[in-house]
Amino acid sequence: MVHQDEGSSSSVTSSPLQNFSNMPLHPHPGAGAAGAGATPPWMLRELRSDERGLCLIHLLLNCAAAASSGRLDAANAALEHIATLAAPDGDAMQRVAAAFAEALARRALRAWPGLCRALLLPRAGPTPAEVAVARRHFFDLCPFLRLAGAAANQAILEAMESEKIVHVIDLGGADATQWLELLHLLAARPEGPPHFRLTAVHEHKDLLSKTAMALTKEAERLDVPFQFNPVVSRLDALDVESLRVKTGEALAISSSLQLHRLLATDDDTPTAPTADKERRRKSSPDSSGLLSPSTSRADAFLGALWGLSPKVMVVAEQEASHNTPGLTERFVEALNYYAALFDCLEVGAARGSVERARVERWLLGEEIKNIVACDGAERRERHERLDRWAARMEGAGFGRVPLSYYALLQARRAAQGLGCDGFKVREEKGTFFLCWQERALFSVSAWRGRRFD
Repeated sequence: MVHQDEGSSSSVTSSPLQNFSNMPLHPHPGAGAAGAGATPPWMLRELRSDERGLCLIHLLLNCAAAASSGRLDAANAALEHIATLAAPDGDAMQRVAAAFAEALARRALRAWPGLCRALLLPRAGPTPAEVAVARRHFFDLCPFLRLAGAAANQAILEAMESEKIVHVIDLGGADATQWLELLHLLAARPEGPPHFRLTAVHEHKDLLSKTAMALTKEAERLDVPFQFNPVVSRLDALDVESLRVKTGEALAISSSLQLHRLLATDDDTPTAPTADKERRRKSSPDSSGLLSPSTSRADAFLGALWGLSPKVMVVAEQEASHNTPGLTERFVEALNYYAALFDCLEVGAARGSVERARVERWLLGEEIKNIVACDGAERRERHERLDRWAARMEGAGFGRVPLSYYALLQARRAAQGLGCDGFKVREEKGTFFLCWQERALFSVSAWRGRRFD
């Protein structure tokens, strides 16, 4: 169901957010404090919606430039003016500005560790249960995770044709929705359902228990032989042996918005193209399937998965570049990306929606804070574009598998059925890009762990 409030500045109509990718996004040094300070607060409050959006964008960019260069007085001045215009319950631009302003304020506070600890540590983030609720709301309000899950299930179903024992590893297994749908697909196979074994990896045991209960109940109802194997672990600490892959079973691996967190253990230093090429060459498996000691954590993990010989591995990731070491470049990319997501949510939910507020505060807002305010190993939301992931997958020994035309038709039909022209599915070389307007926000790609002639 598509909601749009009268007078809203978002949706398919022209808005600062929709046109954001066409705007000059380079901050102007020194403009943050002086430029904003020249405008009285009462004049800022009386701006029209589109004027306010443009003003917020430039204030945010100049605040980020000031914070990045250590000019905290200028950053503080910009934040004062942003507070006049932004609102967590306003239109899409006001809400995204409020989220980024909080992230910038947190980053500025890090210059004073004592203040930072006193003010920020007592304010705990959302609980695992709240994050799970927010992800559920995001699934309902925006089609991206739904479409990614449907594409992954179709790829798994096609790869597992005629297999008697199917083992699926879910590298972020806190949500049963995708696997409930796969249970139905397996139950409807002409040759009958296989024995379905699901290994779900998540760091919180209680969420895994809820997933197990929901899936076990549905499998019994559908008469599908089912076994659930919970693995309580963070992805960066996962022991591949705990996945308990057995001889004789057909293996599939699914990763939905998880792999980028492995990059948090890598060094922040930018890698030169020649060095990156050499790293990928060194990280390719040798004849024994082992990786060299110089391999990064992400490459080593992918190499270990390759060693399990999956028939298919489906990867969904944010189609964004949020892993650059410099704050300003990362901030510009993140503001562009999350502006599109907030605009999408503006269409998916009515003004004042509690569900949308939870998504923006507990899910997207936490990602924004991590991208902007954190560095080093603390910065886990290191989203990268498909071309970077393709290089890693190929370096680990995987070969690309085109997602089927049938899956594309299904995804496009689902997007069209939402009643809004803004949701689109683009296909390039067998990979799906899930888009809002013309902006790709997520990619879905399939890979196989054994190369076939």
